[in-house]
This record gives sequence, C-alpha cells and structure tokens, in this order.
Amino acid sequence: MEDKQAVTTPAHEPGTNKGEELIGNRGKEPGREDTGTNETGRPMGTRTARDSTSINPHDPIDPASPDMPPA
Repeated sequence: MEDKQAVTTPAHEPGTNKGEELIGNRGKEPGREDTGTNETGRPMGTRTARDSTSINPHDPIDPASPDMPPA
C-alpha cells in the first residue's frame, strides 16, 4: 500500500467570501425588495425586472399587470 501524504494546502482560498457574507458586505442585490416575514418568521420579498436581467431592464408597461420575471 502507498503511504498517504498530508494535505498542506487549504480547501478554502483566503479572501474568497461565502455567499451568505455578500449581503452583509454589499447589501441587497438590485431588484430585490423585502416585504416582511410570513407566519413562520421566514423573510418574504418581491422581485423586479432588475433582478431578472441587468441589460436594459423594463418594468411592466401597465402597472396593473403582474410582474413575472423568468425563473
């Protein structure tokens, strides 16, 4: 059997943020708005066209029409 060598390099690159740390450092992403929490205490929110695309986003022409960004 071969001898196993110890790993000397870290799995996490220093200076690379975790995804959950980004909101604390940069704030909410453009196009996402908080609307409060639901009955279980989980955060709720809405999305605008800005969240779907950053290339010339447009909100619905008719304010009464639903905002249906792509999934």
